[in-house]
Amino acid sequence: MVLKLLPVSSALWDPSQKGVCLGIAEFKRPQLSALRSYTLGLKFGHEQLQKGRPIILGTFLCASQRPKKSSSFKIQEASSQNVDLPQRLPKNKKKPYAIPFEKIKQAARKDKKLAQMGIEKPLDPPKNGLLVPDLIPVAYEVVDAWKVLIKDLAQLLHIIPVYACSECSEVHVAQTGHHIQNCLGQTSASRHSFHSWVKGSINDVLVPIESYHLYDPFGRRIKHETRFEYDRIPAVVELCIQAGLDIPEYPSRRRTSPIRMIGKRVIDRGGYVEEPKPWRSANSYSLADLDTYGACGRFPPPTSSDVARIAQETMDAYDIVRLGVEKLMKKYTVKACGYCSEVHVGPWGHNAKLCGEFKHQWRDGKHGWQDATVDEVFPPNYVWHVQDPKGPPMRGALRRFYGKAPAVVEVCMQAGAQIPRKYVPMMRLDIVVPDSEEARLVA
Repeated sequence: MVLKLLPVSSALWDPSQKGVCLGIAEFKRPQLSALRSYTLGLKFGHEQLQKGRPIILGTFLCASQRPKKSSSFKIQEASSQNVDLPQRLPKNKKKPYAIPFEKIKQAARKDKKLAQMGIEKPLDPPKNGLLVPDLIPVAYEVVDAWKVLIKDLAQLLHIIPVYACSECSEVHVAQTGHHIQNCLGQTSASRHSFHSWVKGSINDVLVPIESYHLYDPFGRRIKHETRFEYDRIPAVVELCIQAGLDIPEYPSRRRTSPIRMIGKRVIDRGGYVEEPKPWRSANSYSLADLDTYGACGRFPPPTSSDVARIAQETMDAYDIVRLGVEKLMKKYTVKACGYCSEVHVGPWGHNAKLCGEFKHQWRDGKHGWQDATVDEVFPPNYVWHVQDPKGPPMRGALRRFYGKAPAVVEVCMQAGAQIPRKYVPMMRLDIVVPDSEEARLVA
């Protein structure tokens, strides 16, 4: 058999298509019948007769691409089960950047180039100090859900027992604490890594992340000497205030003209405005509803008929707060320390020297600011999912069969709320926990 390639016309060749070539192939097969098709490696068109010789004229295709995923794989990927949680980050390293570092350097080079040319940096709301009108209702919705979350969760904790380790940050929602040896406290060696369980509070379930309240986020930065002149409020509330929420006790500057910047330097901020001192009214119950401090004492336990309804309200409020915070953080800047849990809502971090984590001596106690993630502003605080809260305590030998869930979700589920579908993969509901004698027989 002789293979002859005929010249390829320009109409059949497209140089923009990488890995694809089109052409005409001529196969000489004098001993084969001209009335049927023949396949060799590639399948070609019909045969033709030319001067008594059977030949095949057809178009051949050479392509190079990755194999496509089958439809069954897509279905399996959409309904995944038994998802492992992200591992705990080591404390002797800096947290990974929320935005790829290459994009950060690319944006910095672009700003520097514009600054060298004397061109102002283009800023869109809210980067220029103006509000985004579409996000103002979201801020009010998040704060309303935040109040409901604190109120309902404080009521549920009267009937749902929560235990916290006095030496580490471990939390467990069940009738008794688990027996998994994963304590990282200072005296864990003397206890063989068993936890020292005490009665938990709402702050163990809903981890409080506070931030400094700023009247003007684009004004003077907080110094270490002036840090006591600013109030510390929940970071979720501060984010909503800067997004358009009005609270008389925590005023915020609302600009009518945008700020102007060249590079990292602000050339026009509308002047510095004296920050009004915070004031408190005699009966300021609105501020108490925004904080988790003493929440269990402010709200009585619910009746048995209202437990399931309150649990479902708590679950819905938790999802509203998380989705709202995620939506606000796409526009408004929130900074987090790359070494500790400090969070600052605003375009720049503060200068308070309060960081005591890895190599803080090298930074003189200053925080290593970077863009924050939703989990840093509103941490989920994952706990072990307990299939039978009144059953025997969890054991370390069976830990690979246990799932995890956010602490709020676990409390609501044990109180009778329906589990949202997005939390099902991490809770491992399809796994039957074997007995300790059967665990060694499981592959």
